[in-house]
Amino acid sequence: MKTNLNQKGVILIVDDTPTNLEILFDFLGDSGFTVLVAEDGESAIARAEYAPPDLILLDILMPGMDGFETCRCLKANELTKDIPIIFMTALSDTVDKVKGLNLGAVDYITKPLQHEEVLARIELHLKLQNLTKALQEQNRHLEAEISERKQAEQKIREQAALLDIATDAILLRDWDNTIRFWNQGAEHLYGWKTQEAIGKNANQLLYKPETVSQLENVRKSLAESGAWQGELHQITKEGKAIIVASRWTLMRDQDGQPKSILTVNTDITEKKLLESQFLRAQRLESVGTLAGGIAHDLNNILTPILTAAQLLQLKQPNIDDRSQQMFKTIESNAKRGAALVKQVLYFTRGVEGKRTIVQIGHLCAEIKQIVEETFPKSIEFSTNIPPNLWAVIGDPTNLHQVIMNLVVNARDAMPNGGTLSISAENIFIDEQYARMNIDACVGPYIAITVADTGIGMQAEILDRMFEPFFTTKEIGKGTGLGLSTVRGIIKGLGGFVSVFSTVGRGTKFKVFLPAVEATATPISEDLELFKGNGELILVVDDEAKILETTKISLETYNYTVMTAKDGIEAIALYAQYQDQISAVLMDMMMPSMDGVTTSRTLQKIDPLVKIIAISGLAANGKLAGNPAVKAFIAKPYTTKELLQTLHSVLYQEAIKKGCEGVRV
Repeated sequence: MKTNLNQKGVILIVDDTPTNLEILFDFLGDSGFTVLVAEDGESAIARAEYAPPDLILLDILMPGMDGFETCRCLKANELTKDIPIIFMTALSDTVDKVKGLNLGAVDYITKPLQHEEVLARIELHLKLQNLTKALQEQNRHLEAEISERKQAEQKIREQAALLDIATDAILLRDWDNTIRFWNQGAEHLYGWKTQEAIGKNANQLLYKPETVSQLENVRKSLAESGAWQGELHQITKEGKAIIVASRWTLMRDQDGQPKSILTVNTDITEKKLLESQFLRAQRLESVGTLAGGIAHDLNNILTPILTAAQLLQLKQPNIDDRSQQMFKTIESNAKRGAALVKQVLYFTRGVEGKRTIVQIGHLCAEIKQIVEETFPKSIEFSTNIPPNLWAVIGDPTNLHQVIMNLVVNARDAMPNGGTLSISAENIFIDEQYARMNIDACVGPYIAITVADTGIGMQAEILDRMFEPFFTTKEIGKGTGLGLSTVRGIIKGLGGFVSVFSTVGRGTKFKVFLPAVEATATPISEDLELFKGNGELILVVDDEAKILETTKISLETYNYTVMTAKDGIEAIALYAQYQDQISAVLMDMMMPSMDGVTTSRTLQKIDPLVKIIAISGLAANGKLAGNPAVKAFIAKPYTTKELLQTLHSVLYQEAIKKGCEGVRV
């Protein structure tokens, strides 16, 4: 049964919120539409089957059957599959939009709704629906109605006023590809004005020469069946590559010979991009979940190591220099490990590392210390880093990873010992050198050389060594990601790498990085550590080692500490000692009751509670709406970071009290 109560059209609104239904009902009714309403997906499907409307406005978030499931059922039903559906949603996530479009929706309207936008989109899609029906009807009768070429062209020109409001590109061309009609949609899509396109060869205007061959099979299929549809890669007037969903209809003369081709092209470039992003998100979802869990566990492991190393240096100031140096090595490498864990999270979330001015000499000094303390004594190690070496712009952790990967590979290439060396030099690449190396540009570079006297590599290995997952090591001793990571980091910094290797005589990697003639400002490690005044701090963490080391650190700097191993214990302690507790250090990732829930509960007990959130992952967005959370610290944290953050929270609160009055 088809409802046709109003010339302007019948609109079915589906929303579980009566207020939304009432507002849209009044507005669309005043605009001349006949309006039907449904408060859930089941009744919407029943109404659409009984009296199919011209268009459906469908809310996504509804109890029971949501908008996506309702849309899926409507599109699977022969009676309702052709009804245009426009989603109404407050969501902005790309994956949700792609999901809706893939289910068959024609558009999205984002809440809060703007009446002018709602009306414009409804009228546009109703016009497109009517045009589609009109074109389908015309195609069925076109062969019988058209007796000659001028009559066919005249028919299309008579419809030009209607076709020009369509966003699709509509064009008519002779069988020899000469363009005879070109609507405004084609002007907008391709950039060619009508007067520029008429009379031109469509293949030369819309396709690159190397892609014209894709049309041969299309024309053959068109001649056999009279119609064709599919995706085509085309270009605009500016040379921009686009992808269109193309529908071709063949028109014949009185003798049944091919005469002209009616083409309707829809730009789907953005849709294809969204689809690729959706597929990429699916592929990385499991990796991201795994990386997040591993990062949290590793950060919980690294935190007590880092804190203990700092405390040991303070507790044993008279220990020998070599032991002190080993403590510093543990501390610096725990920090390095934490940064590498963050890099894994950055990779899975598509975030680049932070870039700054880096002195390669400082990195090489750190690596020298690691090599001398951990590599076999059968390997003789040396460095040659000039004091006037230029700096580079990059992420220190990434650059450390590059050099360390090369050094470890060199070690593995010398199982019986040998010589390993790191050297660096300032060089200026001129035009002649740049011509011989396509990756090089004219300008100043730093060349870092890592050389060994190991087993060397054969030519076939040299050709493949930068391929991801390619490795010559035994199973379990290499992932094949080291050198591909090295190359990726170097290319990301605008540099390049060259390799020289001889079987039995060793290998030399030479890394070239664009240089800046500047001096890196060293990070100060002696910032003032603010001591407490006996304030009572409640530390909440399910990791016993973290509780222990954090407690010792705070007590060393004149704080009083109370600990809780989970959220339930923390709530009980705070309820008992809330008048004495000055601040709460709260781990966000805990079993039984997580930090977010615990924080909200503490705020209900005491609206003035001061919480410092701690996590091995990025700051949780759920914390943003909780005013009790005054600061966030990422694991692993240094003693300096902990004390500075705690002092800042307590000091700011003291200033606030002085301005607003004491706490009651």
